[in-house]
Amino acid sequence: MIKKIFLIPILAIFLFGCETMSLSDQTSSPAELRVATYLFATDINKFIAALPQDAVSDKKIQVVEVIDDNGVGLYGVYRPKDVLGKANLHHIATTETYYILKGHGTLVTGGIIPDGVLTPPNNITIKGASIEGGVSRKVGPGDVVIIPGYTAHWWSELDEDLSYISFRTGPYNKIEIH
Repeated sequence: MIKKIFLIPILAIFLFGCETMSLSDQTSSPAELRVATYLFATDINKFIAALPQDAVSDKKIQVVEVIDDNGVGLYGVYRPKDVLGKANLHHIATTETYYILKGHGTLVTGGIIPDGVLTPPNNITIKGASIEGGVSRKVGPGDVVIIPGYTAHWWSELDEDLSYISFRTGPYNKIEIH
């Protein structure tokens, strides 16, 4: 009984302290008011449908600056079945997150690009014909793949045309990678 009487005030102080921290966190915002960015499925689907259908197309839909010079970029990607593209490794701290909309394919991540070369214009991307020692996974609609910066990735096989959105997060001034 004595333990319960002693613990109740301690618990109340703890909970009040947590609530105060929570309220403090909510009131210590940046100098400018921020609003959310809304991107609707119909607009994203129209954007991807308008991309060239005869080549790998990876185009910026929108990039939003967030806190502390970081950004989130949303890109629409279309990959025709017969155009695999090259293996990539971006020498940058930008993480790419793929959300598959349509199609199925095999994505290889990790490993090395044995014949890789730095490519212009930004010289932060190594490209090559394939990946050795990576992990292969079959993905399709609704699947999500998170690819950290400095990680090789390559579509080794496409069962059909593939479309997805790519979220790229990292330093705002280095979000533009291809």
